[in-house]
Amino acid sequence: MSSSSRFPRFPEGIAAPFPKQPKPPSDDDATLTTETYIHRQQAPLKGRGAVTNLRGRYDSVSREEFDDGWQALRFAPSAPSEGEDAAAPEAEEPARLKTIVTEETAKSILSRNRSPDLPFSVSLNPYRGCEHGCVYCFARPSHSYLGLSPGLDFESRLVAKTNAPELLLRELAKPSYEPDTITVGINTDAYQPIERELRITRRVLQILHDCGNPVALITKSALIERDIDLLAAMAAKRQAIAAVTITTLDPAVARTLEPRAASPARRLRVIRTLAEAGIPVSVSIAPVIPFVTEPDLERVMEAAIDAGAGQAGYIVLRLPWEVSPLFRQWLQAHFPERAARVMNRIQDMRGGKDYDADFATRMRGAGVWADLLQQRFEKASQRLGISHRNRAFATLDASQFRRPLLAPAPREQRQRNAGQLDLF
Repeated sequence: MSSSSRFPRFPEGIAAPFPKQPKPPSDDDATLTTETYIHRQQAPLKGRGAVTNLRGRYDSVSREEFDDGWQALRFAPSAPSEGEDAAAPEAEEPARLKTIVTEETAKSILSRNRSPDLPFSVSLNPYRGCEHGCVYCFARPSHSYLGLSPGLDFESRLVAKTNAPELLLRELAKPSYEPDTITVGINTDAYQPIERELRITRRVLQILHDCGNPVALITKSALIERDIDLLAAMAAKRQAIAAVTITTLDPAVARTLEPRAASPARRLRVIRTLAEAGIPVSVSIAPVIPFVTEPDLERVMEAAIDAGAGQAGYIVLRLPWEVSPLFRQWLQAHFPERAARVMNRIQDMRGGKDYDADFATRMRGAGVWADLLQQRFEKASQRLGISHRNRAFATLDASQFRRPLLAPAPREQRQRNAGQLDLF
């Protein structure tokens, strides 16, 4: 897309013109309107963040619904035409999308990185996909590797690594393992709704607690309060920190942006509960979305510090791969009047592109607007007397690590052994 375009253009196949619609004009056409690039079926689903089931970049086949006359299709609501009764009943609400959870026997569980802009090098993710449905989630493109959509599939077709605890125990028992802080749930939320029943994160924390290995957590869920007994005991030995993500204090915006995460008020209560239990907690204002959540930056910081957060950090909206068209669709569905303005500001901070993956700027952006945002954050930090949340990692103590004496055999081996016994 050229930097002079006044309205966002979706990639081909994502928002192709609906049958019987006029062909989109060129960018130089004075009649160009935002609606030109909105697929008429892009109506948001209640309780879901993505607007469509956008195909992944590895899919070789593209499918698109069209009106064959046999049944009514779901369209985005429009204003009543002249003479039409505005009070007429709306079309029947589409069926809610059900969440499907698949169990996975993972082969490995610890991920390592050398990214210079990340404060941790080891992470553990108990789940693939996330039911919170945050439309901006940078992990959405990972669902493409599974042959699933980064759109609605990411938040409704989840994968649970049920053998994560035993894999972790085996890793910690290796003589080659060097104690280090393990960040849990950095890719997708370790406390998303399915954790209530599966309790994979709880079992992972129990192992880290018993072995004295430091842990860092980041979440949007109140479910973390369930594990305060473990986290408080680890925090007393400088082995646990937590961060709670709050993008905005506006519950209406949060409901569309992060539909199944805890409300902003509930997350503030989580911060207070963790802080009162002696667990170092920070607030992560991520992402900062121009003209959507950006006006709330200082207010979020003030509310979080008042609730007990000791540190704060922020990240400018990141739109890698399929996240870009998904976010554009969300903007057109929920904030059509400011969609172009939001994207223009994002591109101003990304060198004219939707995203720039350079380590030096991917978290903060670049240019005048990025500098102004950083100045606002720093001035608010000075006024509130807080430091950057990334510095909390340096306070954790890995010297108390105790290597487990016995690690369980892999699940596959136990199954083979059980089958062998059945022969006799």
